[in-house]
Amino acid sequence: MCARHGRWLLDADADQPHEHLDVRHLPEMVAAQRRWTGVARRAVRAGAKPERVFALAQAVVARWWDQALGWEREMIWPRRLHQVAGGDAGSEFEWWRVVGRDAVVFPEVVAVAEALLDPGMVELVWVDSGAGRPRALPADGVFCRRLGERVGRGWLGPLAATDHGGPLIAWMGGVIRRRRGAGGPPGYADDPWWVRQEHQPVAMAGQLRVLGKEKRAPGSGTMWRAVVPPEQRARIGSLIDSVEEQLLQLRGVQSGPTAEVARQLLRGLGHSAGLIEAAWKRTAVAAVNGGVPLEEVARWVDMPAEVLRRMLPVVGQEGDG
Repeated sequence: MCARHGRWLLDADADQPHEHLDVRHLPEMVAAQRRWTGVARRAVRAGAKPERVFALAQAVVARWWDQALGWEREMIWPRRLHQVAGGDAGSEFEWWRVVGRDAVVFPEVVAVAEALLDPGMVELVWVDSGAGRPRALPADGVFCRRLGERVGRGWLGPLAATDHGGPLIAWMGGVIRRRRGAGGPPGYADDPWWVRQEHQPVAMAGQLRVLGKEKRAPGSGTMWRAVVPPEQRARIGSLIDSVEEQLLQLRGVQSGPTAEVARQLLRGLGHSAGLIEAAWKRTAVAAVNGGVPLEEVARWVDMPAEVLRRMLPVVGQEGDG
């Protein structure tokens, strides 16, 4: 970022028309860049490479960014995104979410990097793990709660603590294994700063290629994009992603006392069912608003048309506002 001119330079290999984003009206960007200098020095003192610390923090925050469309309390990133888009992302909302991501989340990336290097925060991970009496990381853990507070989102803690397939929990696991001396031979798997391939954020160029293919797809996909607002499409996609993530996590819940395993599976399946219901209701609303006859949508969801008709106004009130 060029702090003097308030410009965020974009990747040269991405097929898009902008060379930079205007961040002059976002003072937190300049503050974060100045703050990063001290964070990098702290990383060196801790024996870690600054670029690896940054990469892990970026992976954590990029995952939050992907999930944030389902966070009704998230207000900071939408404001920043519209500002870097010139005031309003409008009908190009999804395109700007790709192009603007790295700039919009930069202050949080620096804040997370600083937190992960803080010995006091690392000690909280150890406490949450049960210290000398090992236990599963709790949803109300102090570390994730404090981390949410440090990025200006006091409500984020439980969401971060239950994202078991993400890079933050992987980092916490690495820290705990090192503290307990339970790690294997030295290597990437034993390095808490190692970002697994599946956790690495997709680059802007790659996301734009996928987005371009979706726009060129013939048939119903093009019609869907034309009639369904981008925020609504993104919300439906986020719900589906959450279902997939939840079900993947449940595959690992297969050991322990019978009652505890059954409880975790049933609670997880109940949560997944709720997400699926929310996704199909929003999709039904989008289809009807897009011109599909309600009777046809009712056949797709195997529901009497009158029952679906009574549900639609409620779903609309629960929408994105």
